Amino acid sequence: MATDLTDLGNWLAVPGVVCLWAAVLLRAPGALRSPQQRGLWLAVATAAAAMTLNLPNVVAYAMSRGPGYAHTIGLVRNLIGVLSAGAVLYFVAATTRGRKLQLTACVATVAWLTTLVALDAAAPDHGTHTMPPVGDPVPSLAYWLVLISAHVVANIVCVALCWRYSRRTESRALAAGLRLFGLGTALAGLFWLAYLLKALFGSTWAMPALPLLMNLHGLLRAAAILVPTLFTLRRTCADIATTWRLWPLWRDLVEAVPHVALNKPRAWRVMELLWPPVPRNLLVYRKVIETRDAILILGEYVAPGAMEEARGQVTGHGVPEQRATAAALARVLKEARQAKLDGAPGQPGEAAALELPAAIHTSQEGGDLADEARFLVDVAQAYAAPATTRK
Repeated sequence: MATDLTDLGNWLAVPGVVCLWAAVLLRAPGALRSPQQRGLWLAVATAAAAMTLNLPNVVAYAMSRGPGYAHTIGLVRNLIGVLSAGAVLYFVAATTRGRKLQLTACVATVAWLTTLVALDAAAPDHGTHTMPPVGDPVPSLAYWLVLISAHVVANIVCVALCWRYSRRTESRALAAGLRLFGLGTALAGLFWLAYLLKALFGSTWAMPALPLLMNLHGLLRAAAILVPTLFTLRRTCADIATTWRLWPLWRDLVEAVPHVALNKPRAWRVMELLWPPVPRNLLVYRKVIETRDAILILGEYVAPGAMEEARGQVTGHGVPEQRATAAALARVLKEARQAKLDGAPGQPGEAAALELPAAIHTSQEGGDLADEARFLVDVAQAYAAPATTRK
């Protein structure tokens, strides 16, 4: 069983490092521009570097180059690991806006790094840094206790604050990121607690699980910094779907009321998605407000009582109220659009505009754009249907 855990952990070593570096590279542009995300990105980047230097093949190569080379790789790996622990504290401080904790993280990191270098220099000549199953730690017990304390303190503080603030934040992306990062950090904490037991009491029962703990920690931290990317991707896919569904209705209405559109409609709607005329994150916004503006103008061409008549024809057949309103609006929009294109005189004034659904007016007063988009998608569906009067 112990051998199986070790083998599984070693098998995950390369995938874990690859996932970490992929996440680091993908998030670098956005993270480096955001002070709150910079600490998290640095923590994961330094963890990726330390884990890369700890890969079995890298360790074997360093050992084959001689004691001096192996010593340098071991020391650099440990120093980067402590830098990662400090970055973890800094990330939590930046997320929770704890100025004192940010300063403490920086001071503690410098102190840990300085102490490790001093202890390494004071130790007798040695090769790679290790804690063998039998015998004294290399280069010294004091060195390993300082190294372990840095990780344990940073991990405990990080897990506690990640759990605390993930329950307080209203941002789903931030909450998910904090929980994933906290879980990964908890696994890293168990890894270093096992080393502490070995250093103080010679206990080795947990050692076979250490590669698995460390590499699962890497995968969870990679997932944590990719959370904003995944949420952005989901939002982008939803915007693409909304734009695709709104486009036929938007195109027909803009054809009748062209001055409401910021840009002239493209020949094919796929071009609207591949080469959007506005920044992609504003595409749904533009389509919604231009469709709404066109509806309000075409309201001048709606005959008095037309909406009530159309609504009466689609209600009472098991159709939800919003869908019934959307179907009624689609019907009167077809008629109003045709009247506008035929050159019929409009009826300016509040009376005609009041015939339109309350959802359109509410959105003008600061309502939810997402709710309005969903309603207009229902209108677009009904508008494109062969019949919008009866079910």
